[in-house]
Amino acid sequence: MTTPDSRRSRRPGSPILRTAVRRNTRAMVLGTVLMGLYQAGETAFPIALGLIVEHTLRERSPGSLALAVAALAVIITTVSLSWRFGMRVLQKANTTEAHRWRVRVAACGLQPVARDTGLKSGEVLTIATEDADQTADIVEVVPMLLSSMVAVLIAAVALGTANLWLGLLVVVGTVAILSVLSVMSRRIGSSTKEQQARVARAGAKVADLITGLRPLHGFGGNHAAFRSYRRVSTEAKEQAVTVARVNGVYAGTALGLNAVLAVSVTLTAGWLAFDGQIDIGELVMAVGLAQFVMEPLRLFSDMPKYVMMARASAERMALVLSAAPVAVPGEERPSPGGALEIDCVRYGALQGVKFHVPAGEFTAVTAYQPRAAADLAAVLALAVPPDAYEGEVRVGGRPFAELSVESLRAYLLVNPYDGEIFAGTLRSNIDPSGTSTTVPEAVEASMLTDVVALHRQGLDYEVRDRGSNLSGGQRQRLSLARALAADTEVLVLRDPTTAVDAVTEQLVARRLAKLRRGRTTVVITSSPALLDAADRVLVLDGGVVKAEGTHRVLLDTDPAYCLAVTR
Repeated sequence: MTTPDSRRSRRPGSPILRTAVRRNTRAMVLGTVLMGLYQAGETAFPIALGLIVEHTLRERSPGSLALAVAALAVIITTVSLSWRFGMRVLQKANTTEAHRWRVRVAACGLQPVARDTGLKSGEVLTIATEDADQTADIVEVVPMLLSSMVAVLIAAVALGTANLWLGLLVVVGTVAILSVLSVMSRRIGSSTKEQQARVARAGAKVADLITGLRPLHGFGGNHAAFRSYRRVSTEAKEQAVTVARVNGVYAGTALGLNAVLAVSVTLTAGWLAFDGQIDIGELVMAVGLAQFVMEPLRLFSDMPKYVMMARASAERMALVLSAAPVAVPGEERPSPGGALEIDCVRYGALQGVKFHVPAGEFTAVTAYQPRAAADLAAVLALAVPPDAYEGEVRVGGRPFAELSVESLRAYLLVNPYDGEIFAGTLRSNIDPSGTSTTVPEAVEASMLTDVVALHRQGLDYEVRDRGSNLSGGQRQRLSLARALAADTEVLVLRDPTTAVDAVTEQLVARRLAKLRRGRTTVVITSSPALLDAADRVLVLDGGVVKAEGTHRVLLDTDPAYCLAVTR
């Protein structure tokens, strides 16, 4: 059996890393050159110091000393400027690239996809932040790796010029260190990937708890829910400790191996000087290089770890980015008018449902099976690929498959019964773009006027994330107001009044019908108030339309309908 984790592991992140490198080639080349100059200058300092000692002892000339001091000044200036501008170039490219991936992951996360990625909204948020940042680190990691290599090579050549054994010691020691650390870095990559997944799951659990906190308190399930979160959070904590332990072992091993190499170079140089194979200036150079080479060696040995972390994050981003959209959008636009036609659609509980809503009609659909209502709303909301169901859906005279997503979304709005509420104000939730001209009418029709009147700030009243400072009925009416303020040609509402009282429901139904007069409106509901306000009611039973007519006629002629909708 293929588990979700094994399926995820086969989605490579290499194309994402290659894209990041390709987009930032110029910045990475410039950064590599500047950081290479920095590392070369750092390495040249002990070399120059050794030459100064040698020539001063040999010539004892003030002119030679002044020239040497000037050379040191040039080296120090080069080191300072190259570091400053090199890091500026690389960090700007890193930050920009992280922003690009965050925007792209967020865009993909907001679009319905043709398959289940197995990720909740909290996990997508983690991918769009932490994973995007760590993936973009590759832009900075590669130049740092190359510049560190430059420093190590310069040190090896300089020491090899003084004595072949010193140069070979640096080369062989560096290769040995990297071989050990590259093996350890694989463990860091896998551990980090698992940690990010567990932290994301904990974040998703928190989001679910916040959303359902009020009903959980209502039936006493909050303690069980908190225990469930504590278990997920504990798993994330334990994995974080594991990652910290692995990182600590890695850092300690890298530091220890680098120190062993530096001590070995120093002791070997001392023995060679004592044996007369190198002079005092070369000894000073060797001892200085042994100290200075520790920093580039540390950077050089850290890079495999960051490469593996970037790769692990890129693989998690591929979960979102590789998910195909629900449909390949067309290029046509729906014709004006607003007619909606469902032609023999078979999907889930829908068994060849067929009906036509003329332009400007207020039609109610009541489904005896809740699954049929959910499947119908999903098909109309483009949450189902067109090739996943039989039949065709046409709006404005054109099939869904021929229309661009942008034009269809602007033409037809499907508002779910559990629409998200965002942190901000009542006004920003009703009119996110700030372009609607029907906000007052939408507020009145949705009976949100009492919520506005409750607060001195009115529509500028602050709403917390997910509407946690609003009741269930207030959140539902706010979502309805947002749908009405969009003022689309075709509006589909699913159970827009399930959380409001009967009196408010009656008022919402009448005002909704009045506001949407002349615009095509479909309400999927079992509410008698909304059914009575509709021009026509379609009865969906067994996945097909079994009856139609006005609400009052159906009450008089259809006992099954009367039993289903009478409260």
